[in-house]
Amino acid sequence: MNKIRHLIEPDDLSNVEIENLVNLGLKMFSSPKEYSALCKGKIMASLFFEPSTRTKFSFDSAMLRLGGEILGFADANTS
Repeated sequence: MNKIRHLIEPDDLSNVEIENLVNLGLKMFSSPKEYSALCKGKIMASLFFEPSTRTKFSFDSAMLRLGGEILGFADANTS
């Protein structure tokens, strides 16, 4: 079972991990259909505590393109 890690600062990842992420991103960009069901059956909690429409839509659209679902709320003041 994988341990959950939090990514807060760039230093939370090693140089090798960053390089691996960039390489994976390039593969996904060049062959998006191969990754279209990568998150099928997964749910992403979209919890933004400050207004950030552009970031929220970016994360949401990425999850949907990977075949996943989104759970979230519109206003942090109502949580």
